Amino acid sequence: MTRSRTPARLVLLGLAVTVAAAVSISFGASGLGPADLWRTLSGDADSSTRAILWQLRLPRAVLAALVGGALGLSGCTFQALLRNPLAEPYVLGVSGGAAVGAVTVVVTGIGLALPWVLPLGAFLGAVAAMTLVLQIARRASPGGMDTRVLILAGVIAGAFFNAVILLLLSVADIESFRSAIFWMMGNLSGADWGSNGLLALLLVPGAAVVLSLARAFNLLSRGEEVAYYLGASVQQVKLTAYLAASLMVAAAVAAGGVIGFVGLIVPHAVRIAWGNDHRMLLPASFLAGTAFLLLADTVARLVVAPAELPTGVVTAVVGVPLFVVLLMRGGRR
Repeated sequence: MTRSRTPARLVLLGLAVTVAAAVSISFGASGLGPADLWRTLSGDADSSTRAILWQLRLPRAVLAALVGGALGLSGCTFQALLRNPLAEPYVLGVSGGAAVGAVTVVVTGIGLALPWVLPLGAFLGAVAAMTLVLQIARRASPGGMDTRVLILAGVIAGAFFNAVILLLLSVADIESFRSAIFWMMGNLSGADWGSNGLLALLLVPGAAVVLSLARAFNLLSRGEEVAYYLGASVQQVKLTAYLAASLMVAAAVAAGGVIGFVGLIVPHAVRIAWGNDHRMLLPASFLAGTAFLLLADTVARLVVAPAELPTGVVTAVVGVPLFVVLLMRGGRR
């Protein structure tokens, strides 16, 4: 891939994000369409239409964009870190830890009257999982963070968290059980401007750090020894990438629940289409993840309107066959 093509491709993805955002804001269960959006922007809409668009649809579209971008970018980062194109954001147990935190809040009823308690519990659980996996990996490989040990630590931690979740659900009442399951399927209905602003504050630094590692990821793709001799601080790069990507995943899961397949299929599709240069791959994965989740959330709101599906169900239903197609196409290359 020549670098001259990179800006044009990123512009193309930016246009895709714009179209996906317009579709997300324009369509919903209330029946307001593109014409209502235009009247709102021009100042001619009534107060109820403005309220629906500015207080419901637009915050939700922004949340979907932030979560989708974070998952796409972190998925690409983990694939580079683990040197495995099939890695995804939840492979290291972060989602399991977040689910334990959220389910604990739901089942115990701690502070459920306050809207920020549930995402806070999920975020703290994700951070605890990230810390646990990192400590296991570092103690098991004292000569440096071995990515193979990191994967095993994540799998073990994930299995433990799943057991804890089942234990909590087994003692939950029916309403708490349903609420916990619905959260774990991924749901963006609780979006508001305050939570979006906090999520952006958490995501922007992590995204900036990860994007700055593009050259180091290109070197790591040749092997750790080669990367070291070419000037990369391998252990520092791995630790920085792990922490930054895990914090982005923690924030995304806390805000939207466990939404699968975005961080797996989006970077994989971009890699198949445009190659392995992380100077292109990282920002492209962010933009493609944004567009994908915006469209998936729109489908979740429309397919059974006036009710809605969990967004994570839509990404899974779409993601599984799409991933099979990508695998088959990749295998023929």
